[in-house]
Amino acid sequence: MAKFRVRVSTGEACGAGTWDKVSVSIVGTQGESPLVPLDRLGKEFTAGAEEDFEVTLPQDVGAVLMLRVHKAPPELPLPLGSRPPDAWFCRWFQLEWGPGATLHFPCYQWLEGAGDLVLQEGAAKVSSEDHHPKLQLQRHEELKARKEMYSWKTYMEGWPHCLDQVTVKDLDLNIKYSEVKNARFYLKVYSAFTELKIKGFLNRTGLWRSLREMKRMFHFHKTPAAEYVFEHWQEDAFFASQFLNGLNPVLIRRCHSLPKNFPVTDEMVAPVLGPGTSLQAELEKGSLFLVDHGILSGVQTNVINGKPQFSAAPMTLLYQSSEAGPLLPLAIQLKQTPGPDNPIFLPSDDKWDWLLAKTWVRNAEFSVHEALTHLLHAHLLPEVFTLATLRQLPRCHPLFKLLIPHIRYTLHINTLARELLIAPGKVVDRSTGLGTGGFSELIKRNMEQLNYSALCLPDDIQARDVGDIPGYYYRNDGMQIWGAIKSFVSEIVSIYYPSDVSVQEDDELQAWVKEIFSEGFLSRESSGMPSLLDTREALVQYVTMVIFTCSAKHTAVSAGQFDSCVWMPNLPPTMQLPPPTSKGQARPEGFIATLPPVNATCDIIIALWMLSKEPGDRRPLGHYPDEHFTEDAPRRSIAAFQRRLVQISREIEERNRSLALPYIYMDPPLIENSVSI
Repeated sequence: MAKFRVRVSTGEACGAGTWDKVSVSIVGTQGESPLVPLDRLGKEFTAGAEEDFEVTLPQDVGAVLMLRVHKAPPELPLPLGSRPPDAWFCRWFQLEWGPGATLHFPCYQWLEGAGDLVLQEGAAKVSSEDHHPKLQLQRHEELKARKEMYSWKTYMEGWPHCLDQVTVKDLDLNIKYSEVKNARFYLKVYSAFTELKIKGFLNRTGLWRSLREMKRMFHFHKTPAAEYVFEHWQEDAFFASQFLNGLNPVLIRRCHSLPKNFPVTDEMVAPVLGPGTSLQAELEKGSLFLVDHGILSGVQTNVINGKPQFSAAPMTLLYQSSEAGPLLPLAIQLKQTPGPDNPIFLPSDDKWDWLLAKTWVRNAEFSVHEALTHLLHAHLLPEVFTLATLRQLPRCHPLFKLLIPHIRYTLHINTLARELLIAPGKVVDRSTGLGTGGFSELIKRNMEQLNYSALCLPDDIQARDVGDIPGYYYRNDGMQIWGAIKSFVSEIVSIYYPSDVSVQEDDELQAWVKEIFSEGFLSRESSGMPSLLDTREALVQYVTMVIFTCSAKHTAVSAGQFDSCVWMPNLPPTMQLPPPTSKGQARPEGFIATLPPVNATCDIIIALWMLSKEPGDRRPLGHYPDEHFTEDAPRRSIAAFQRRLVQISREIEERNRSLALPYIYMDPPLIENSVSI
């Protein structure tokens, strides 16, 4: 006879408890015990409960290897009026059989309906460390079941592959929004639609009557940053600053030589550069920067309210006069091929000519940001990381334990996006200048260019040669966050991988990397994306990239969407008239006529309001309430990571006190662990 004390913790979320009956059997080196019910007088497994059960086994099973959990509906009728929830969220089991003899079994899963779940003791182990055949078999069976549950599909040719599900209703509970998050999400949508419908904007297909009328839209959930945008959107310094700290801070690069198709002359830019210098002198000093939206050239455009829409592929030249001076725009060309019908617009031009040119650049920013920086890089790629993690790494693997907080809810929000945003006839098709067809074309083009180094912030900063441009807070804060994540990952890797050989011999790790390469990057060798990892250093870099992309990068390019767009002229989602082919023609009424119609403006602002802020149930970067790691060493690393993030946050808050427009999108408490909205 063997006696054990079983302690069970049920989650606190809405609906986490269950009326179902739970039994356990203990799997040991000498066999498996019969199922023993965890039962006592009254109701067990209520939300938030931690309960103890005394269990007696008829025989000794040897050293404990695993715990098998069985859940089934109750046999007796339930109290009148109550209904059995079909699911139970189990946080963990603990097994005790003597003084100091305790094993912890992390779970943190929903168990739906009747069935079994096998849990390994909490110590993280790579496959080679699980020496017993039963443990090896369990790893294999767990991954086999996950691969059947989570499979790949091609959503559009040339895109990264994604989860093979059509609607969030069909998702497994373990990847779905919590009931609270889901309810708040739809309440937020309903309140936004109701407000704009009452104002009479939502179904109005015509033009805005004036910029003054747009101000009525601006009062829709104002933020301090949005008010700053409204007050400064026409200013050259603010226009330029958005390439550094706005919604899409990843395109600006130092200009070492002017592109041949951008024939800017000294005479054109003399009013901004001032006397005693030239374009060549400034190029040699490194004070000129370029933002090139050339990827938009010739892209398919949309039809909205029966009217064809238009797009441009601008090039913008910028000038940094000194370390203390602001970054300023020097010249804008709206198409890639120079010619008499493609003038170079300048700050010295007529006010409306220059404002219209800048607004075309902002429209290009919207298209490139939403299709590439946000959708492709910050949603579709994290979905690839998520699916590969679920399919290739068992729960006891150290990398699974490290990554699981950073893939929370990603499959839900991306499935929802395919339902409500990027499906034919939905928001992107209804209200953006490119539509789903143009978005798809951009993504295919960018997939041909995308490389591994662009996903690694230090390499990206170096490649764009923007390491010393002043006031680049996305870079400054991002590099600190990258460094903190890399230090944390390095400690975890050093605990479980004693050598480069141990990385090479981890078949589960290698399968994970290979699947990301094949399903996410479509086996394209030119991407530079590894298809295998052979050193600890390479593993640290790779995992740092994954966590940074799923957390800080996503927040940086997502959380400011509403702030940037609620004053729509700052970030127009479409343009209704073609780009100007000459100067001196722009007028206020023509500017208004070029901007999006009222209903498209509302559609986009509601969508970006939804996507800019988490609807509750948040987990900021470094907060790991689900304790997947049970050993002291990784827990010490987690604590050190959390302390470093607190320090970074203090430094950001101190810096922001002196800024007219604080940069908050990389402040650790505001960064979500995962792509969940």
